[in-house]
Amino acid sequence: MIRMMTALVPLMLAAGAAAAQDHSHHPAVPQQSAQAPAADPHAGHAMPPLAQSADPHAGHDMGAPSQAADPHAGHTMPAQGDPHAGHDMGGHAASGPPDVPTSADDAGRPRQPPLPPAALSGPAHAADAIWGADRMTGAREGLRRENGDVRATAVIVDRLEVGFGDGEESWTWDVAGWTGGDINRLWWKSEAEGDFDGEIEGEVQALYSRAISPFWDVQAGVRQDFGESDENPTHLVLGLQGLAPYWWEVDAAAFVSSEGDLTARVEAEYDQRITQKLILQPRVEVEASAADIPELGLGSGLTHIEAGLRLRYEIAKEFAPYVGIEWSRELGDTADFTRAAGGEPEHTRFVIGLKAWF
Repeated sequence: MIRMMTALVPLMLAAGAAAAQDHSHHPAVPQQSAQAPAADPHAGHAMPPLAQSADPHAGHDMGAPSQAADPHAGHTMPAQGDPHAGHDMGGHAASGPPDVPTSADDAGRPRQPPLPPAALSGPAHAADAIWGADRMTGAREGLRRENGDVRATAVIVDRLEVGFGDGEESWTWDVAGWTGGDINRLWWKSEAEGDFDGEIEGEVQALYSRAISPFWDVQAGVRQDFGESDENPTHLVLGLQGLAPYWWEVDAAAFVSSEGDLTARVEAEYDQRITQKLILQPRVEVEASAADIPELGLGSGLTHIEAGLRLRYEIAKEFAPYVGIEWSRELGDTADFTRAAGGEPEHTRFVIGLKAWF
């Protein structure tokens, strides 16, 4: 048996060598010339640099060197799920409140059943059944009067000032007042100007005023002029007073004199608050006449324009001294009448005055 094994071992080795050299199933390799160098057994393989030792893990993705091996490497992991994904959050991510029905918009909610007939069978005022209709009528009238029909009175000193200019000194007052409620009021107004030599020219108005909107009143009444002149006519007045857009306070009126002369005047002023106490007020006044009135020194068309700036300081809301500058000019034929009477149609003056109310 030992001899047989000894004889078979060389045969098995020879067969293995022959099988290792059999390349019949591989494509033929072209013959190389004798001068060509011997074939590199590693040709076609990417070899690491000679200065580095072979990496036993070459060809494997090891991840970042500074990180430990991921135990889930090679596994497809789902993205971290939002625990609220698929849920309607009702707009909580927005800045406003959730859009849900309310008592004013009850879509999707059952309607309230109508009141039973017995709920409306009693008196219009339930307290009448306890205290009596006579006593409660007086109480309700007092409540209405105190909360919705308050009577008040005010006096407004819009301008009380002294002016210096053109070598002359003059003074002006522009005051008004009212009494009544929110809708119906009785107004009085007075304007006058003069010098310290005793010359004066002015007017007084008595007006009924009724609110026609939250910001506008219609006014009607009479006006009486007064002064050194022999001509001091009486006028009927129809006006509009209120707060225009951009907070301009406007007072416009048309006047029909006892002689049938038609004139008009528009005043507008605006308070520009610089600080809580310092206020700059531009003011404009324009007058016009429908025809020439020589006895009053008025020509037809625009007769007078006045523009000024006043800077006031509110010591209190009801008391504010001011300084300012004002320019005025007679226009058209009115300027000619003024020159003919020996006057100047244009004036510029500095003013010091007081604005107050109580």
